[in-house]
Order: sequence, then structure tokens, then C-alpha cells
Amino acid sequence: MKLDLREALRQHILVGDGAMGTYLYQMGFPVGISYEELNLLKPDVIADVHRRYYEAGARIIETNTFSATREKLSKYGLEQEVEAINRAGVTLARNAVGSDAYVVGAIGSIRGGKRKNVRTSKVKEDFRQQIEVLLDSGVDGFLLETFYDLEELLLVLKTIRKLSELPVICQFATEGTGTTQDGVSLPDAFAKLKQSGADVVGFNCRSGPNGLLRSLERVTGLKEELPFSVFPNAGIPDYVDGRFTYAATPQYFAETALRFADLGARIIGGCCGTTPEHIAAMAKALEGYTPHLAKPSADASAARTAAPGVEKAAMVQTEPVLTVVNGSGSADDAGTEEPNIVDLVKQRHTVIVELDPPRDLDIEKFMQGAQALKEAHVDALTMADNSLAVTRMSNLALGYLVKEQTGLRPLIHIACRDRNMIGTQSHMMGLHALGIDHVLAVTGDPARFGDLPGSSSVYDLTSFEIIRMIKQLNEGVAFSGKALKRKASFIVGAAFNPNVKYLDKAVQRLERKIEAGADYIMTQPVYNTELIEKIYESTKHLDVPIFIGIMPLASGGNANYLHNEVPGIQLSDEVRQRMGDLKGEEGRAMGVQIAKELLDCAMQYFNGIYLMTPFLSYDMTVKLTNYVWEKSGRTVSTCTH
Repeated sequence: MKLDLREALRQHILVGDGAMGTYLYQMGFPVGISYEELNLLKPDVIADVHRRYYEAGARIIETNTFSATREKLSKYGLEQEVEAINRAGVTLARNAVGSDAYVVGAIGSIRGGKRKNVRTSKVKEDFRQQIEVLLDSGVDGFLLETFYDLEELLLVLKTIRKLSELPVICQFATEGTGTTQDGVSLPDAFAKLKQSGADVVGFNCRSGPNGLLRSLERVTGLKEELPFSVFPNAGIPDYVDGRFTYAATPQYFAETALRFADLGARIIGGCCGTTPEHIAAMAKALEGYTPHLAKPSADASAARTAAPGVEKAAMVQTEPVLTVVNGSGSADDAGTEEPNIVDLVKQRHTVIVELDPPRDLDIEKFMQGAQALKEAHVDALTMADNSLAVTRMSNLALGYLVKEQTGLRPLIHIACRDRNMIGTQSHMMGLHALGIDHVLAVTGDPARFGDLPGSSSVYDLTSFEIIRMIKQLNEGVAFSGKALKRKASFIVGAAFNPNVKYLDKAVQRLERKIEAGADYIMTQPVYNTELIEKIYESTKHLDVPIFIGIMPLASGGNANYLHNEVPGIQLSDEVRQRMGDLKGEEGRAMGVQIAKELLDCAMQYFNGIYLMTPFLSYDMTVKLTNYVWEKSGRTVSTCTH
């Protein structure tokens, strides 16, 4: 006889299932439909997905009812089908799996991280309707997932507790900030959930394994009070040619499942981007696992180092800063207009450095970094446009401040994600008015996977189209075809990801960007000298300069995160082994050393160097910039500060 779910969790770690929505998407069902309606339209497909996860080893099976409330279904005109969809969801899951599986009713947030104008009484009424149908259909418990606010999650939990004593799993969607979106610390939020009757608390969505590991480390002291559950995404999604893909492999999920278990997780499954293969790998890794005291393989500080957007304190600079006294950008040529970046890179080695805009209102450290890089004589400072769909300060505003206060050339990223055609042209006209003429056109990471998942991705333009339209401004012609009275003078770059299985196909895509008008190319970071040589051989026929991307690693945890969860980045086995479990000063030193070795190779083939600063640790990219000048023979004196 099957144990009660609460008792089962006291004795075992249970494997949860994986994604439903993104898995259906991979099977060919488009975005923009109600995946829950497929319970009625394609019951055989939904049952087959449940069956695949069960056969992979999942014993916590979620009903396909995540968005099956009246409010969410009304978007598709399905508000009258709440009962039918929820009832079918339970029946399909129950009939598709064995008697040893626990079928839990999946309930998702109605507000979804937005401050939607939905009355609390209406939200409560909609949740109660769904809960009653799921209860009547015979679920073994409830899984409340992807909630952003404690207030809404408590509302659902208390509604269930008025109707049932079945086990309830409560999960927040978090990006590792340590608080819910309504500002409650995670330990306090978990304590309130426990007081209100939660049986399991945890996290899902928003982050891959690395992010959820950091979140779990923040609350691991509570694991004796309540079991934890984790359902991470398969890394950060990539959006290429209108399709979402995920980078994290089943093997990586197997490795991190053991770390989750060490930290006290009793239910471990997968969210967006995961497949039966991910679940099978975790189930195999957890076979015979015996829970023991939490002992993370990397401490919390190393995990924070690996996290995108978490800034480290700047190191004190002790090495001399090299002063360039010959060529463009010299110490004595202030006020002399330099050639644009395309003309400059044809003459000599040229360094572009990326520095991320802050996620808060404090720009002091950012401006300190810009000044330090100016003193290191970088040729341009580039700023991303809310990379990874994480909200940051406007790169247009910071670009202007950098230009005015340091004299550095700003190079601004322009993402297709955030602005429609009206906003994009207006943005470009503003850049022109400010005298900022170097830009990089990128697609932009999907908004729903960033820190404001309730926001929309626009994508009025593709990366090819935005390049073409910006170059049209150089002809004095607006996007609408009207005359602009003056011509702009934008130098437009395009992004290139060489970390792919078929490099020739990536080069063909790059050729299309050049045909659209791209003046120069900036690559994703490369961590393999053999790949640098292959890039050269594959692109030497192109007539535009290429800036090879090199990003120094900050720690072993940082290396592991980038390799497994960030699209477009792959580290060689040799680099990952060298980084190992290094952290702190040792990790940064090894990261700089590896980057120097990559520069030794890159500078043989390319004049363009694109350095990316990790976690605002600009001292690392200052050292690497100085190294480029040393190797290229552009330095004759030094100063220290």
C-alpha cells in the first residue's frame, strides 16, 4: 500500500516530474494557446507526457492545470471550462501512471508577479473553484507553484486548509534575491507558510539549478522544520530564429540533484526546459541516496559569485597601470577625435570592454570602473541592454555619463525585446542627439525568464531587421520611409555565437547579418584556443572586423554556472578542471591567467578584442587590457595608483 505523502517524504527523497508547457512547445504546440485546454482537445498527448515522466522515475506527478483558473482561462475564452479542464487533468494524470505515484493538483499564480487589477475577492473565488474541482477529482495533494508574492500564496493555502487536510507543497519563483516580490525574507515567508499549514516549501522556475541552490542555501537552517522542494529551469533560455532552446543538460541536473539533496530537498523535479531525460538522470543519481547534514560542495559565497547580477567587491589594484603614449587614445591626445571602431581595428589591436549597468540606483562603482578602464586606455566601453532580461539602469543614460565624465567612447547594445518600432526609432534618434554612434544590435533574452516575468517581449524586429533599419537612418530615412532632414552616422555591430555544434551554419547566419549592414562583429565569450583558430579559418573571407569575446572567470562556481546554464557559452573540460572549486582571490587569479592564455592565441588572428567584466570586477579587465597593450607593444611608461 502506498504511504501517505507526508510519511513518504520523511523516509525518502521523491523525484518530481518536469516541464509540461515547454515540453509541449518542443513537441510542436505553439506559444499562445492554452496548454490546459489540451486536456480536452489532445488527451492522448497529455497522458503520454505524464507517462514519459513516470517512466523516467518521477513519483510526484503534477496535473496539467497550472493555469486552469477562471481568470487565466478567460484569456482564451475558456472561463466556462474550468471544471472540465481540471477534472480531465486529474483523470489523465491518474490513468497514465502507476499506483506508486502521487498525483498532485498543480495551481499557479493568477497575478503572476504583476500588480494586476484583479480584486482579492475575485482571486479567492477563482482559486476556490479550482481547488474544489481538484479535490472532488481525487488528487493526493496540491502543488502551488511559481508564486511571486507571499500574500497570494497564503491566500491559496488558507483556502485549501478550509477545505482539506491533504498535503500542500508551496513554491516561490525567485531569482536568488533572498526575498519574495512583496519584500518578505524567505525565512519569514517559509515560517508564515508553515503556520498556515504548508507541508513542503521550496522554489521553482525563474532560475536554473545554480540560482535555486543559492536560494536553498539561504534557508537551509530551516530544513529540520519543513521539507524543501526544488523544480529548477533547464538554465537560461536562448531565443534563436523564433525558437526557445535551453542549455542545461541531463547530466548537469544529475549532479545538482545530489547538491539539492545535501541541502535538504525532499522533492526534486524540473521546470521550464526540462524533459523526461533530465528527470531520468536525476532519478538515477538519487538512487540509494541517504540524506545527511547539509554540506554544500561550494560555500554560499562561491554560489553568489556564480550568480548573474550579484556584484563582488572590487579588489584593491596593486599592479601598475600602463600608460599608452603612442597611437590613438594616448595620454596626450585628449580632445583629438579618434577613428571609429571599425577603422581603428584595421590599424592595430583594439579593446572593447563590457561593464554591466547596475541593477539599482547606485552608479558609483560603475563610474569608478569606467574611469579605471579609461585610464587603462580601452577603446570603447560597451553596455548591455538589460541582458538576461534582468532590469538594469538605462544604458543610454550611462553611456552619456561615461562619454561626458570620462571621455570614453560608449558602445550601446540595442535589444529587439523591449521596444516596438516606434520606441526603437525614438531610442536611436536620442542616441544620435547625444552623439553616441556605436551600437550593437541583439535579439535580447525573452522577458518572461527575467526578473519581471509578467512583462512582455516585443520583438517587432529581428536582429537582421534592426540592423537594416538602423543603417536606413544613416541614409536620412525613418523606419516609416519619411525623410529625417539629416543623416545619422551609426556604426552597427552584430552578435555572433561560435559556441555551437555546426560552426558553418552559425557563419552563414553571420553572413546574413553582414548583408543586412553590420559593420563589425562581437562574439560570445570563447574559452578554447582551438575554437579561436576555427573561428578565424571560418570567417577570414568576411570583410568586416571581428572582436573575439573573452570573459575572465571569477570562480569554479562561476565556471560551472556559465557552462551549464547560460546559452551561447561553453567551457572546455580543461578550463573547468583548472577552475575546479577555486573561489575568492585564487579563483580570480586563475580566471585572469586563463584569459591571458586565450589572448595569446586570439591576438595572433584578430585585432579586435572584446573583454567582458564579471560582477563589476573591473580590475580583472583592466589587467587584461594592459596585457593586450604589453603584447602589442603600445606601452612605454607606467604609473601606479
